[in-house]
Amino acid sequence: MEIKLDDVSGKEITALIQFHLNNMAEISPPESCHALSVESLKGGHISVWSAWNDGELLGCGALMELDAHHAEIKSMRTATAYLGKGVAAHLLQHIIDVALQRGYQRLSLETGTVADFLPARKLYEKFGFVECGPFADYVLDPLCYFMTKTLAT
Repeated sequence: MEIKLDDVSGKEITALIQFHLNNMAEISPPESCHALSVESLKGGHISVWSAWNDGELLGCGALMELDAHHAEIKSMRTATAYLGKGVAAHLLQHIIDVALQRGYQRLSLETGTVADFLPARKLYEKFGFVECGPFADYVLDPLCYFMTKTLAT
């Protein structure tokens, strides 16, 4: 598996992000859906990585700077054919490593509370994330589950 910094311009990555957005819209009402569009992921304060194997896109994930010490994990998605094969774990470790290199002291994320999000929450817990309250511009929402991890500096 090769993890590459992605400019989110290729047809494979844009299709995976659009699939992600469509899926999130099916699961969550608009006010509880915080997935970023392809255009938003091209913002200067966001880095996106994609995982590839033999020219096939396996998944993606992003890191959005909130301030000089705090960043948010966004747009974690594994292609359907590769679910349960460790793609998300590799991407998450890569994002954590980059966050450490950039000097962030804290990583946070928002995911959902419904059963569809349970595998993601378990993955984040395995990597040391714990439940927390809303951060950045988020507000308390019964369909949102907030997690954070303090990074060793």
